[in-house]
Amino acid sequence: MTTSQPSRTDARGSVETVFRLESPRIIAGVTRVVRDVGIAEELAQDALVAALEQWPRDGVPDNPGAWLMAIARRKAVDLVRRRENYARKLAEIGRDLTETAPPEEPSDPEDIDDDLLRLVFTTCHPVLSAEARTALTLRLLGGLTTPEIARAFLVPEATVAQRIVRAKRTLATKNIAFEVPYGPDREARLGSVLDVIYLIFNEGYAATAGDDWLRPSLCEDALRLARLLSALMPKEPEVHGLAALLEFQASRTAARTGPRGEPVLLKDQNRSRWNRMLIARGIKALSRAEATTTGAPGPYALQATIAACHAHAYSYEETDWRAIATLYALLAARAPSPVVELNRAVAVSMAEGPAPALEIVDSLTGEPALHDYHLLPSVRGDLLARLGRTTEARAEFERAAALTRNERERELLLERARACGS
Repeated sequence: MTTSQPSRTDARGSVETVFRLESPRIIAGVTRVVRDVGIAEELAQDALVAALEQWPRDGVPDNPGAWLMAIARRKAVDLVRRRENYARKLAEIGRDLTETAPPEEPSDPEDIDDDLLRLVFTTCHPVLSAEARTALTLRLLGGLTTPEIARAFLVPEATVAQRIVRAKRTLATKNIAFEVPYGPDREARLGSVLDVIYLIFNEGYAATAGDDWLRPSLCEDALRLARLLSALMPKEPEVHGLAALLEFQASRTAARTGPRGEPVLLKDQNRSRWNRMLIARGIKALSRAEATTTGAPGPYALQATIAACHAHAYSYEETDWRAIATLYALLAARAPSPVVELNRAVAVSMAEGPAPALEIVDSLTGEPALHDYHLLPSVRGDLLARLGRTTEARAEFERAAALTRNERERELLLERARACGS
């Protein structure tokens, strides 16, 4: 049964909207049949083409997602039948496929979630490079096109396309199982999944390069993926921890840029513009993380707790900086990192003053990982300025400006350098 016939333009818009929302589930469901994410994506695209041909003529189905799934899975079964190794595949997916077409919808709705979870772990498999994992996740789970991914990360379309093609080929040639791992392997793989989603969000939250300080669409994609994963894995505290962290961070988006798109530092943000609904979602997700944690909180849960401290403060001055410094110390013990230490130094500077914080920062200047990290001289410049050492501070801000590849951030750093005088 279909709805009344829409115009061709309306039908095409409906197809594209539905496909963007449903494509992860369609690809996941088809991958279960063909065991190859690359082929599954092609079959999902074939279903899209079928919809573009039929919906403008026949009307949009009452359940368009199920319609697309049925077409894609039917094409998958046809493909398996045509393969030379049909007999072996038939034993894997069930002999009933020779007798009946795939159902319009899985008999158990949870099957869809199972397949989606398998797809998440497949696209984020450690056998792929971090760049490949990110591109493939955005393509298959985020529903982004190759040009959209290229624009988001400011790399050529050909580079993104090549990463995606190679990622699919690697998964196929390495015979990566379409499954959710268990035991130690699951813990290791889950870390990769969370890291990919976090990387996507961070690139949108503070763009590495280009003319824009924020790329909100990337933040939205990462937040959607985090929420999806949270629903799929309700007993994993770090999944809820990441979701909470992204909710809290995303709540500040409207206040993080000025009228001309210039960056607004945390201390200068108008907190009335923070999204209280997202903060409430963050609090709820953090509560889930705490309720499911059996031991010490993980890195994402700790970062979410730090973000919650900021969310609960009505002003920069009212922030519980001592609590934040303590939490960063716990995070440093749980997941040692020079970047964590740098963040701890900022908290210490607010809780105890710039002098002890400068000692921490100075101890990091020899860290290879921070050699070209622009935030190291930026933080050092801020501490020096607060200590009245303005000439040194100016040099640090200028060095930071030379290191960043983001034009908006460079302008801010140069402005801070000028404020230090000559």
